[in-house]
Amino acid sequence: LTGVLDDCLCDIESIDDFNTFKIFPKIQKLQERDYFRYYKVNLKRPCPFWADDGHCSIKDCHVEPCPESKIPVGIKAGSSNKYSKAANNSKELEDCEQANKLGAVNSTLSNQSKEAFIDWARYDDSQDHFCELDDERSPDAQYVDLLLNPERYTGYKGPSAWRVWNSIYEENCFKPRSVYRPLNPLAPSRGGLGSVCHFSWTGLCLEKRVFYKLISGLHASINLHLCANYLLEETWGKPRWGPNVKEFTRRFDPGETKGEGPRRLKNLYFLYLIELRALSKVAPYFERAVVDLYTGNGHEDAESKALLLDIFRDTKSFHMHFDEKSMFAGDKKGAKSLKEEFRLHFKNISRIMDCVGCDKCRLWGKLQTQGLGTALKILFSEKEIQSLPENSPSKGFQLTRQEIVALVNAFGR
Repeated sequence: LTGVLDDCLCDIESIDDFNTFKIFPKIQKLQERDYFRYYKVNLKRPCPFWADDGHCSIKDCHVEPCPESKIPVGIKAGSSNKYSKAANNSKELEDCEQANKLGAVNSTLSNQSKEAFIDWARYDDSQDHFCELDDERSPDAQYVDLLLNPERYTGYKGPSAWRVWNSIYEENCFKPRSVYRPLNPLAPSRGGLGSVCHFSWTGLCLEKRVFYKLISGLHASINLHLCANYLLEETWGKPRWGPNVKEFTRRFDPGETKGEGPRRLKNLYFLYLIELRALSKVAPYFERAVVDLYTGNGHEDAESKALLLDIFRDTKSFHMHFDEKSMFAGDKKGAKSLKEEFRLHFKNISRIMDCVGCDKCRLWGKLQTQGLGTALKILFSEKEIQSLPENSPSKGFQLTRQEIVALVNAFGR
């Protein structure tokens, strides 16, 4: 791939250089830190759209939850909105119930700060959410060590996997007039794949083009991970994982995909740009002293925050960011309606991830969808981020630990 991406002034070569030499080595280190490696997820939520067609029985689909003893004390003690030391003191551990009522109030805080915390706990930010978030208090929600459950090809495929992506594209995505996609494996064979007319963006506004590209980029990203970490053979019970060039060709070669493959890969670059832009925009939220990536290990927490801020400095130095101000810029009423449509479509896609039959695929699908949803939430909250108070919890904009972990790991993927 070479050249300029559609709908932005950025070229592929610049993204490759920037990512390879500046971002990737640091983001990889960050993902290995305790704060970012443990993700709480509910893999037992029922599919809200169709009767569950059974879970994948392949052993590589299984996700190994983390034993309580392995979770860092600061992460285990915290509820969804607690990310600072102030919100995780030992008195609070003794009285979890009271802490939950107050939304993580430290008894040493001033009354003014207490009120801010209570307001924060009350503040209903569901209007800003692009994702259906798991209830972390559910008994089915478990911590997963992402380093021990890597994303890779498990053998999950066929009608069940096809139905998930088909539902995303056909029912929840604004899309170009014609895009080549494999036909329904449930339908009787008609001999060949049939002809598809030329790709056309006619009548699709910028916002809807962006939405389609993000979903296509997410799909390409997940497919690339599966091709790059594929079960090549299993001898004497010892699996060998590695890149599968044949599978990559099947999914991305122009000849195999009627010219669609390179466009899918370009959409992956576009997804990268959007998440990169979100990281550069959210920096002021984390630059405040009140935000501490708390695990209970002071030295590690300080190093994690320093590394995160270093990554933010790099993201700000990138000179060809996507300009999100060009989106939803029409008349106020129309723009608001379109933004809400955009948000609800994406929220539905996040719910479809609960229909994925393979636990490992569901884990990484939910995480990457939530990461993208968090990026969108950031991009549409610029004013709130700019007006954050320096030394007290933020009422107008906040991120849960889950959203922070999802954002960093999705961008890392």
